[in-house]
Formats: sequence, C-alpha cells, structure tokens
Amino acid sequence: MHTKLFIPGPVDVREDVLEKMATPQIGHRTKDASNLQRNISEKMKKVWNTKDEILLSTSSGSGLMEGAIRSCTAKRAAVFSIGAFGKRWYEMAIFNNVEADLFEVEMGKATNPDDIDKVLKTGKYDLVAITHNETSTGIANPIEKIAEVLNKYPEVVFCVDMVSSAGGHKVNIDELGIDIVITSSQKCLGIPAGLSICTFSEKAIERAKTVKNRGYYFDLLNLYKYIIKKDYQYPSTPSIPHMFALDYQLDYILNVEGIENRYKRHSDMAGIVQNWAKDKFDLFGDEKYLSRTVTAVKNTRNINVADLNNELKKRGMMISNGYGDLKEETFRIAHMADTQIEDINELLNNIEDILGI
Repeated sequence: MHTKLFIPGPVDVREDVLEKMATPQIGHRTKDASNLQRNISEKMKKVWNTKDEILLSTSSGSGLMEGAIRSCTAKRAAVFSIGAFGKRWYEMAIFNNVEADLFEVEMGKATNPDDIDKVLKTGKYDLVAITHNETSTGIANPIEKIAEVLNKYPEVVFCVDMVSSAGGHKVNIDELGIDIVITSSQKCLGIPAGLSICTFSEKAIERAKTVKNRGYYFDLLNLYKYIIKKDYQYPSTPSIPHMFALDYQLDYILNVEGIENRYKRHSDMAGIVQNWAKDKFDLFGDEKYLSRTVTAVKNTRNINVADLNNELKKRGMMISNGYGDLKEETFRIAHMADTQIEDINELLNNIEDILGI
C-alpha cells in the first residue's frame, strides 16, 4: 500500500512526474541536454521572480548551501539560525575553514532584523547566511524585513536557504536583493530528492572571483562559468532524469495550476492545520511567524508520536516526529508540494479517530 507522506520532505510525487524520470536517457553533452537545462533555468526565474542565472546540482540542498558559503565568503560569514537547519550553515563554514560566527535565537522564535543590523554594523562580515523556512520548528523568518536591513550593506553577500519554501511561499528575489537563494527538488517543487537549485547574482559572481579556495564540485563560480561557456552544460554529469521531471513539473506549476494558485493552496493548507493544532493540541513557536509549508504541533496531550505514526501507516499515511531536541515535545505535519486540501482533511480526521479526540 502506498503511504502518503505528510513529512517535511521527501514529499509525495505525482505519478505523471515519476513517469517523466523514466524518459529515455540523452547524452549530457548534447544540444538536447542544453535545451533542457535552459528551459529549467527560464522557468525557475519565473518562480523566483529573478533575472539572475540559475545553477543546478545533483545533490541535496546542503550541497549548494556549502558551495555558497565557501565560494562567496572572502572575509567572514555571519550565520543567523532559528533551528537545526539554520545551524547547518555554520557547521559547513567551520568544516570548510571559512571564518564564521553563529547567532542563534530560541527555538520557536524568528530572527529579529534589528539584531542583524547590529551585527553588520561592526563591519566584520561580508556574507550573511540565513534560513527562510525552518522545518525543525515550523517558523518562517520575516525575509522581507531582513532584506531591508541587508540592503543597507551592499558589500554583504546575502544567502538564503529556501529549501523548504520555494514553490510554496512567494518571494521576489530581485526585489529583496537576495544574491544566492537555494532550494531542493523534494520539498515544495514536488519531485524526488536528488537535485538542488540556486540563483547566483552578479554581486555573488564578483565576490567568488576573489575567493581562492572555493572547493571543486560545489564551486559556484565554476558551475556558472561552465554553463555560460558551454551553453548550459555542466562540468560533471548531472542527473538527467531529475531534470526531465523538474522541467515537466515547472510547466505544471506555472501553466496548469498557476504559481499564485499554488501559493494560495499552501497558505490555505497551513491555515487548516494550524487551526486544527490550536483546537486539539497547541502550536509550537511564535504564531506571528508560522511556516506555510510545515506545522510544528506542541504535544500537549503527551501522545506517543511513534505509536500514532504506526497506526497512521496502517491507513496509508505518515507524519513526522519532532526534530532533535523537540522529539516527542512536538510532531510535525507538512503541507507542501502537490498535497491537496482534501488530503490534509483526511489526515487530520484519521489522527482524531486514532487518538479518540
């Protein structure tokens, strides 16, 4: 029996998208491969409202995150974390010998833009790395307000992890002045895990030119130069099946469902789950900054989340336990990608039935 995934990635993938991954292979140095990548780039620019070039990597989003902080930090990076995945930016810097400092807030809180301003006023930093949507806590940072602060510091490269929000939460990249924004295939874009995507601004390109040790596979400048020189080819063999699926799915997002309709559906699903959580349990985190793609539910009934999941699996569904220190204190319900409102209602009805609430 198929298990519907209501976890914060990987997500359920439509059958027609899965079938596209079985498209017969093409040579990765052919014109067909160039056309495929060019099409993806143009469509992702529409999703992100940007004119910046799009880079692809056959990796999880963490690969391009590591590439960003390594390729574009010349002096020192300031990492602002609101949870487990925000902290990962800092770990990537340290393990790559990149000078960096970590600025954390309490789990369930968002980053205060004023705190970023105070840090950048010191003049110590030339790159900021931050998470837009933190799946461990169900909190979305006020990225528009944060961007207003960053715009006061034009020498600072602005990097944003949108792994779990791109395609589900509208962000106008160029308006906000974000230099590198990163996402993954297995979240709101709704294809299997294995592909990551990022933007690469002119400022980021010029900064990377000043950094000597950018790595190899995740050297963003090398990826950029290669696709420009080789007409949308890549230095290493990309996952062509993922590219077929992404190209197809982007057509669906832009032209079948419509991107604004997709954003509204994600917002509507979030509202349903959040209202249910407040009625039956409670919400974890600051309600002013709740995610549109995943809800962290405070486990006020002290249920055994593993037992609940075992029962849900018998009914063909799966949710996620709390992450890290929040395990058992919370459980998480994702509402992203091609999940529909009727799917969410079915899940919540089954949870109520199993728990007798």
